[in-house]
Amino acid sequence: MSIFPSYRSLQTFLLAALMVVVPMMSNADTRNYEVTSSDGVSIAVQESGAHDGPAIVFIHGYLGSHLNWLPQVESPLLQKYRLITYDLRGHGLSGKPSNGEAYRDGRRWADDLARVIAASDVHDAILVGWSLGGAVISNYLDFYGDGDIGGAIYVDGVVELKPDQIAAHPDIYRDLVSPDLETHLQTVRDFLRLCFHQQPDDETFQLLFANAALASWVMQENVQSISVPLAGLGKATKPILMLYGKKDALVKVSETIERAKAINPEVGTLLYDNSGHAPFIEEAERFNRDLAEFVEGALQ
Repeated sequence: MSIFPSYRSLQTFLLAALMVVVPMMSNADTRNYEVTSSDGVSIAVQESGAHDGPAIVFIHGYLGSHLNWLPQVESPLLQKYRLITYDLRGHGLSGKPSNGEAYRDGRRWADDLARVIAASDVHDAILVGWSLGGAVISNYLDFYGDGDIGGAIYVDGVVELKPDQIAAHPDIYRDLVSPDLETHLQTVRDFLRLCFHQQPDDETFQLLFANAALASWVMQENVQSISVPLAGLGKATKPILMLYGKKDALVKVSETIERAKAINPEVGTLLYDNSGHAPFIEEAERFNRDLAEFVEGALQ
């Protein structure tokens, strides 16, 4: 018997729950709107902070949503910036195509980001991409260049989906796409735990789990084969920072940074000794200070 009807029912329930919870957690001044990508997918966008301030575009990771960035969006330190988040295709409140190529083709993800930047009418925005968000940045740089942005930060970002850069968890990645719902959900919990060296509080973890449960099943099956060209990263002239937690259990930090520097020797690096895969949550105050410093430096 197929598990998909039950899975979709769970998604519908969680979506309804999030639509109730999120407004209570969000800034009252948040502006929500949608843009349409090159292949017709609807992308949900959120803006807060200072509308006339320097723009930061946050790109979440696999099984996440814009809610991953609450420690940044709600930070008093960052309210002087225009804070733009969006839900990746197949995630959160954005559209969820039913064809696998919509997720394997890295150009589609780049187009989504380009449409968000164009619709927001921002110039010299700083891109901040976590995990899968790093692959989105690389695709954007390859297909659009860095002329319209001010710089980019890879936050434990995926540079390439290759064994020399991605930690081996074969059971996890196999069971994340298990056709058995119970196996899948248990593995999602295990995957989320691997994202942290300093484990989040229970409320935060439950929100992250709800994020993951909303993600498209087709996306989860196909995004592990996303194309990630690196020519754009190699040609980038704007500031690029590779910010990683030293205790990352999902990405091989040294090897990933070494690969990025081989492509572009000018990229900077910043390591957090006490963080895993999610330093923007694990050490949020430090991350926010470092982010503000990068923005100010990049836009001088």
